[in-house]
Amino acid sequence: MTGEGMTDILFEVTGGLGRIRLNRPKALNSLTHEMVRGIAAALERYTADEAVRAVLISGEGERGLCAGGDIRVLYEHGRDGSGAGESFFLDEYRMNARIASYPKPYIAFMDGITMGGGVGVSAHGALRIVTERTRMAMPETGIGFFPDVGGTWLLTRQPGEIGTYIGLTGEGIGGADAILAGFADYFVPSEKLPALAEALAEAVDHAAVVKRFAQPVQAPLAAHQAEIDATFAHDTVEEIFAALTADGSEFALQTLGILKSKSPTSLKVTLRLLRAARHMSSLKECLEQEFAAVHAVLASDEFYEGVRAAVIDKDRKPRWNPATIEAVNVPAVDEYFKPAARSLF
Repeated sequence: MTGEGMTDILFEVTGGLGRIRLNRPKALNSLTHEMVRGIAAALERYTADEAVRAVLISGEGERGLCAGGDIRVLYEHGRDGSGAGESFFLDEYRMNARIASYPKPYIAFMDGITMGGGVGVSAHGALRIVTERTRMAMPETGIGFFPDVGGTWLLTRQPGEIGTYIGLTGEGIGGADAILAGFADYFVPSEKLPALAEALAEAVDHAAVVKRFAQPVQAPLAAHQAEIDATFAHDTVEEIFAALTADGSEFALQTLGILKSKSPTSLKVTLRLLRAARHMSSLKECLEQEFAAVHAVLASDEFYEGVRAAVIDKDRKPRWNPATIEAVNVPAVDEYFKPAARSLF
């Protein structure tokens, strides 16, 4: 069944389970503003429905849960004076906070591509399930943005520098690494997800049911943990570049090459956001910081150039300005840290 005439999201209650199914498989279930509002409304309905004991979000199709926000729409309307961009992020970030504080178990099937906004609708949940098909990433530095949707909170909750590495490089990781990085809790083979959903519909102890289906996995990034911790421990991007160069391993040099392809401005903004987030005490505080920073993103040329290269022209050759880390000046970065005119909460 659909909610409020929507077809981009499907809603149903099966047993004691409120289902939210993202239903734009051809667009990798990318989130529109209407979908964000639909999820928020469904969460309120399921909260009030005593028959609903837990909520499950999943993606239709076989390619993924959600590839993120619909950045093409933001590209077209982000600075047209309509306020559409700010309104989208305001509603999205409030939804992310609602998921994190949801009074019933919020369960996410992070099967397939789960990136950006897809992380926002899943990784703040109570029970986060990955599979062998999971490809998770916060790829925002590649489009002139920064890890948002509470990403600055998620990336700074684990010890060490795995979060810094993921946030700066934007590299995709598998399910086991998502667990290592604190974005997920359990690994369940994708073929077992339908049976797990059925079991969850009848469950009272949802965590116990998930644990029954879960399997142990080994995280490939664990082999590079010490190297990542050493090279990404610095508080400037220049020092991280120097540390990777000095390390000289194949992994370090490959990582350096990846970083050099990203927006220099985004790298500096992201690192500063992550270091500030380490000292914040709540997701809401991080979301407020992100909401303030997003205004500078929408006003900047970097974001539109990044989206052009990735989504519009698809030439994969963004022309970043400034083009080097050294050329990014402090006032340009400071723009992202001006307080927002309005608050989220």
